Amino acid sequence: MTVEVGMLAPDFTLAANNGETIKLSDFRGKNVVLYFYPKDMTPGCTTEACDFRDQYENFAALDAVILGISPDPVDRHVKFVEKYGLPFLLLADPDNQVAEAYGVWQLKKNFGKEYMGIERSTFVIDKQGNITKEWRKVKVKGHVEEALEYIRDNQ
Repeated sequence: MTVEVGMLAPDFTLAANNGETIKLSDFRGKNVVLYFYPKDMTPGCTTEACDFRDQYENFAALDAVILGISPDPVDRHVKFVEKYGLPFLLLADPDNQVAEAYGVWQLKKNFGKEYMGIERSTFVIDKQGNITKEWRKVKVKGHVEEALEYIRDNQ
C-alpha cells in the first residue's frame, strides 16, 4: 500500500521518545510534518534532524508539528534527542508497519547489495488529517527549508 496527496493520512499509534504513546489523530487541528528516516545517529539522518531542530520555531509559528519516524527503538531515539537537543518527537516503528502504510519501506541498493529499508520521505498533513504534500527519495540538503516554505505558502 502507498499513500498519495489528497488521501486521509493513515492513522497510527507509536511509542515516542518522551515515554508516551502517540496517535497521529491526536494532532488534528494542526499541520503535521511527518518525516521518515532510516537510522538515528547516522550522518544524513543527523543532518536532517538538526535542520528540523534549527527550523522548529518557524514550523511552530505556522501551527505545524514535526514528527520523525524510524525503525529504531525508543531508547535509541532518547539518546538521539538528548545528544542533538531535538525539540520534537521521534517515534519508534520497529516492525515497519507505519512505514509500509506510507509506502516508504522499500527495496534499496547499496554497494551492489539489496535490502529492505526506509526511503527517506516527508509528508505534510493538514489540519483535517489529509496529505497535502509528499517528498520521496529526499535529499537532505535544503529539504527542511523547502518543507517550511510549502507550509508557509499553503496555510
